[in-house]
Amino acid sequence: MKTAYIVAAYRTAGCRAYKGKFSGMRPDDLAAAAIAGLVERTGIEPGQVEDIILGCAFPEAEQGWNVARVAAMRAGLPVSVPGMTVNRLCSSGLQAVALAAERVQAGLADCVVAGGTESMTCVPLGGNKVTPNPHLVTTWPESFLGMGMTAELVAENHGITREQMDLFAAESHRKAAEAIAAGRFADEIIPVEVEHARLAGGQMKKSSELVSVDDGVRGETTAASLGSLKPVFRMNGTVTAGNSSQMTDGAAAVLVASESFVKKLRRDPAARFVAFAVRGVAPEVMGIGPIPAIPAALALAGLKQDDLGLIELNEAFAAQSLAVLKELKLDPAIVNVNGGAIALGHPLGCTGAKLTATLLSEMGKRRVRYGMVSMCIGLGMGAAGIFEKL
Repeated sequence: MKTAYIVAAYRTAGCRAYKGKFSGMRPDDLAAAAIAGLVERTGIEPGQVEDIILGCAFPEAEQGWNVARVAAMRAGLPVSVPGMTVNRLCSSGLQAVALAAERVQAGLADCVVAGGTESMTCVPLGGNKVTPNPHLVTTWPESFLGMGMTAELVAENHGITREQMDLFAAESHRKAAEAIAAGRFADEIIPVEVEHARLAGGQMKKSSELVSVDDGVRGETTAASLGSLKPVFRMNGTVTAGNSSQMTDGAAAVLVASESFVKKLRRDPAARFVAFAVRGVAPEVMGIGPIPAIPAALALAGLKQDDLGLIELNEAFAAQSLAVLKELKLDPAIVNVNGGAIALGHPLGCTGAKLTATLLSEMGKRRVRYGMVSMCIGLGMGAAGIFEKL
């Protein structure tokens, strides 16, 4: 089996759905900006890209029509460069990276751009037309339980308290605000030009803005302020808007290449793709998905949990993140060191690729050898990907 290298990984800023700076942008345009930025920064010839593989959790409407191919065309890549959209809900972006790496490992490709895109402004959670399978609705209705309710069940099953959730959420904002202030995300973010139009004095005024900072982080957030919020999914529950991930718009792109391509490029790769694993759990407690997925990925990699120096664990909800930390006995000091999705957002199909960019950037700063990206997945799954920094 050949070696798959991550040459580089970049992301756009993550901006709040409906209210954020990308709310007027299409997800295919966001993806195109990420792809074009990756090509420019790596210096590869666009025609060398053999495929574009993008994750998208709800590939319809503005992110339909095979959004990967649309984004490739919009990014100005030659028509010879094809595109494929993949969907494994919240792990779609990481799945795209894994698919690209597996093709390289199999010797079937030398240069693939993987990533993800999602506009939760354009396409809501569940899509524009929610049509669950009638048989499952009748025989296994928990299959389509709302995500917030799954978090409530996880909290109940694993003894996670409201106070623990609010403290975890406040820490996410604190760490993210400190990271932004210190410029720790700057190298991994592709700035995106956003155009604005407003009516002033009876005339349409146009302006543009270069967006390069995540806009959902609230550094002033405290556990006490979060404690005043009411539960939103269950009467007398513990899950609130404040200890849940933010709905976000964003895109990311990762260049995956073979050893021969890297040598021709004359550029040191950022990392080696090591392993990827997905496992299933009961859909009504989908948040615990990383609990079986992480050991599975470690086994494939031939590593132990103690070998990991950094972990990006997607914070779908504080409840499920805390349950994963508790059950696997993960070291909190190496998990989401610059904050997580509660502060920085969870743009669904983009998230896995977004977290890959964040992980590899931080691994370089801390000289960490092995790092991991992991997340829970709707309908009851978990995924984990492991990378070796070179």
